[in-house]
Amino acid sequence: EVQVVESGGGLVQAGGSLRLSCAASGFTFDGYVIGWFRQAPGKEREGVSCISSSAGTTYYVDSVKGRFTISSDNAKNTVYLQMNRLKFEDTAVYYCAVRRGVVITLDPRDFGSWGQGTQVTVSS
Repeated sequence: EVQVVESGGGLVQAGGSLRLSCAASGFTFDGYVIGWFRQAPGKEREGVSCISSSAGTTYYVDSVKGRFTISSDNAKNTVYLQMNRLKFEDTAVYYCAVRRGVVITLDPRDFGSWGQGTQVTVSS
């Protein structure tokens, strides 16, 4: 069974950093895309970043480019999201999800096997 579990959220001041982890089980990253998404109260879920280890490609939404970095440790079956220079508007529940294939996309409808989420709160 494909499962992912997020961790690493917390409370941080604006300008600070956090590193989120997405631990996967039931599959290996080869042939899958792992995506990070977030949902703020009253807003729709939006894609933040994704990675295809097989294709060696990553993608970021414009609002996090230059501040967030996605990476994968295939030996640990874990994907990380390093978030630097955090802003108040980054506050949300962050989720990781899995998509079979190598095509990069940040449409939540293309992903299944969602984790339970981890809260990130940035104080201004």
